[in-house]
Amino acid sequence: MLEASFLNLSDRRPAEGTVSVWPAWEVRDGAGATTWFGVRLEFGDGARVDAHAVVTGGCVSIEDVRAEPALSLDDLAALADWIEGPLFDACGIGSVPDGTEPDTGEPGDADAAPSGAGSDWPGGVEGCRLVAQQYRAAQEQGIDPVLAVMSATGHGRRKSLRLIGQARDAGFLTRRRARR
Repeated sequence: MLEASFLNLSDRRPAEGTVSVWPAWEVRDGAGATTWFGVRLEFGDGARVDAHAVVTGGCVSIEDVRAEPALSLDDLAALADWIEGPLFDACGIGSVPDGTEPDTGEPGDADAAPSGAGSDWPGGVEGCRLVAQQYRAAQEQGIDPVLAVMSATGHGRRKSLRLIGQARDAGFLTRRRARR
């Protein structure tokens, strides 16, 4: 009887609902920016879920969720499946140029290497060339090139920035600033 008062996302099909994502606000500091997005999942019967997602350092987190009718714990877990694609697209971290999914850093990401962990990424000149390819392909698609390199290599932000710097030093990418 209590189940009837919950939204039951697991019983619904994607064709029944629409997901809207829009930028809410952004805070910039010297190291980068933290951006909040508004997310709304609406159904034809009037059921609705509103959430705020925050993107910082390449990670997406949900900060606030409000639903009418209420979400059960199972629905809260299913909510991620409903909003993940549109939210990643709006954040600019959808799929990376090689077609793999982004590393969200969540413990459930079995396929993604943990941040800072080693990977099968080649070293030396070949690795620099591949980093440059990933970087340029991401720029052409209008997504964050650092996040694309992070996802492709399986390394964290610092190591990926170091690899990008090595690709620049090796001549595969142009210099960021002219030297004086």
